[in-house]
Amino acid sequence: MQKKFIVTDEAGLHARPATKLVNIASKFSSELKLEYKGRNVNLKSIMGVMSLGIRQGAEITIIAEGDDQEEALTSIEQELKSQGISN
Repeated sequence: MQKKFIVTDEAGLHARPATKLVNIASKFSSELKLEYKGRNVNLKSIMGVMSLGIRQGAEITIIAEGDDQEEALTSIEQELKSQGISN
């Protein structure tokens, strides 16, 4: 299961929201990945997420596989919207 987002924040996916996403992702047992420009990183790894250098206007994909994948994707989507990272 996956969902695409466009990063709307002027600063892109910077440290503070990236940390919040990693913390949310870590609450789920599903495998969660963040894909950007053909690279996949573990969404539970702050170093992995930050290594992508995601800027404003970027299209990212969140990929979830596991027992709680729907709940995980919903929580991540809500966080992206509440932080103003994506619309």
